[in-house]
Amino acid sequence: MVKSWMFWVVGLVMSSAVASSAISADAQSSRTAALSPSTSTASATTSTSNSSAPDLSGLAEISTDADFAVEVLNLDTGETASYGGGSFDTASIVKVDILAALLFQAQHEGRGLTASEQSQAAAMIERSDNTAATTLFNAVGGKSGLEEFNDMIGLEDTVVGSNGNWGLTQTTSADQIRLLKVVFGSDSVLTSESQAYMKSLMSNVIDSQDFGVSAADDDGDAALKVGYLQRSATGLWDVTSIGEIEAGGETFLVAVLSEDNSSYEAGVALVDEVAQAAVSSVVE
Repeated sequence: MVKSWMFWVVGLVMSSAVASSAISADAQSSRTAALSPSTSTASATTSTSNSSAPDLSGLAEISTDADFAVEVLNLDTGETASYGGGSFDTASIVKVDILAALLFQAQHEGRGLTASEQSQAAAMIERSDNTAATTLFNAVGGKSGLEEFNDMIGLEDTVVGSNGNWGLTQTTSADQIRLLKVVFGSDSVLTSESQAYMKSLMSNVIDSQDFGVSAADDDGDAALKVGYLQRSATGLWDVTSIGEIEAGGETFLVAVLSEDNSSYEAGVALVDEVAQAAVSSVVE
């Protein structure tokens, strides 16, 4: 049942203390509190929507000490394939979720985004600006507001970070594909105008924000969002990438999540390799 959408009012009265508590999810060298250890591991078991779906078990051959998970959905056929499991930090890919919630609320109010909201949305998605993300996170109602939106769109295994720490949201690759279906799919709570707006921003990210799923794109016009953060307790890196790509003449939604990378550079290389391997397996 669709819940009441009065929750955006909460975002209008949230205290500045909550806003100031949001972590810098990208380019952050440390965090003040240690994260709970993740239980996710890359598994050699491939999940598919049917017995004829591609086998991603070959991803077990990727050489890494990091953990990762990936899911691929062919938008043209509806076929899915996945590898790995467990929950991972979103880092800045949660900004896609924030913008989707903001657009849905604006639709519910019968309005478009204000000039200020549009400016903040562009900064948040194209440059991964964290101050803009905190402003819009508070505008949609913070943790409770975003989780209500996520409940409505079926993100059953996503838990929004507490105390304004949106970058510490926990999610799964399957939930990120569900989110991407809201952004790019034909059956969506967002209008076609809202979807087109999100795609335009995700197709215009700066070079430093362009990696991961775009490594598997044939046409060089992937629509994506990436995230990365370093754990203060271990010094290891979480690196994530989600988006829509074209490969083999078909359209795919791809979500790659990783954690415990030895460095930012190693994490970027890993999500590039995982995206390429997963999509190649699906196309072949």
